[in-house]
Amino acid sequence: MATQLHAGAATSNITPPLGTHMQGYFSDRQADDVYDELYAKALVLQNEDTAIAIVVCDIIGTYREYLDMAKARASEMAGIPADSIFISCTHTHYGPNTLQLARLPMETEYTEWAMERTADAVRLAYNRLQPARVGHASGSCPEETHNRRWHMADGTVKTNPGYQNPDLVRPAGPKDPEVAVAVVLDDAYSPIAALCNYSLHYVGSSAATTLSANYFGAFGRALQRMAGGDFVAIMANGCCGDINNSDWTRPAPPSPHPHYQVERVGRAVASRVYGAWQQIRDYDSTPTLGALTRIVDFRRRHPDEDELACAQKLYESKTDPDDTDWIYAMEAVKVSQEPLVQPTPVMALRVGDMGIVGLPGEMFCDYGLQIKARSPFARTMTVELANDFKGYCPTDIALQEGSYEMRLCGWAKAAAGTEGQMVNTAVELLEKLASG
Repeated sequence: MATQLHAGAATSNITPPLGTHMQGYFSDRQADDVYDELYAKALVLQNEDTAIAIVVCDIIGTYREYLDMAKARASEMAGIPADSIFISCTHTHYGPNTLQLARLPMETEYTEWAMERTADAVRLAYNRLQPARVGHASGSCPEETHNRRWHMADGTVKTNPGYQNPDLVRPAGPKDPEVAVAVVLDDAYSPIAALCNYSLHYVGSSAATTLSANYFGAFGRALQRMAGGDFVAIMANGCCGDINNSDWTRPAPPSPHPHYQVERVGRAVASRVYGAWQQIRDYDSTPTLGALTRIVDFRRRHPDEDELACAQKLYESKTDPDDTDWIYAMEAVKVSQEPLVQPTPVMALRVGDMGIVGLPGEMFCDYGLQIKARSPFARTMTVELANDFKGYCPTDIALQEGSYEMRLCGWAKAAAGTEGQMVNTAVELLEKLASG
């Protein structure tokens, strides 16, 4: 029998110092300004039997070994089992180098420090546990999510083909306009936290060397203004490996200042979330809680002998980090030396009649749509870049079609079959939680 829910939420500042090497472009950038702070935002839910923690970090992503450091520290400090701690990343492209990709210098010391601060957020949330209740709802924001891969007139598929390109035929994949929100209230019905989920890559900004939480931060500030409360507003990124907010069928939108579109999108998504929030009538004070993780064998692709020989020759012929072809040659050689099978976690949570799935890469949108359609729960959040980083995870069809997300490198190496493996595992975990 479910018992009284207790909940606490907190944030921990993970903004790095100026001069930090930044991730998200092929070229090296060093931060020289801060637009808004980066945070680890944590929500802890506990009843008599179970405790779970959900944390979202304003970084592009990082590897399981670092996220496991945060889980171990958080578990030691808060007493929550490490396998009941769920950590995902927003994928801002305006944060520090927390991955070792494209010859860019990884900020290892920062990453370790940020994981300590992430664990601190869990303990701070745990310190704030109080009787609570949770409700959830969904809205829709189709205007800000678009599939960025298009079938072109010449028969190819192109990523980010350009605004009003005359050769556009049709999108090469779906989009997911759902904005889901779980609202946690205290006994006075004041918000403790809002956990939200929307499938949208970062929003571009011309301030390339300015640290920013991107639209995820703008969303949180806007939702707090709308609700008029000092609660923790969390946006967990959905399955959006092939999604951005660029509508290629229309002219390029205006951007009067570098962060204009970031703020606009954040407000637009927050308005739909707030509208959905206001439709929640029933809040559950005794929801069943649960967490399950399964380690799956992620398989990487391998270049054939001719491709590898060409890559090796180009890589060894020069050192030119400004040459994209050289970068990809280096990456192909590096990937070819990795283990073919790489264990990685798929995680699922239960909060009453809502499910949450965590997948370890930049999952194509269709992963999330399939999981939602097959989930036994009334509502399901699908969260990418959770608990590990395995780069782009395309559908099997997209792997055959090619384009940017399929060009072999450290951030695009998933083999055929990854789609079924991830989707089926997620659904099986959800079904097990629902029947438990």
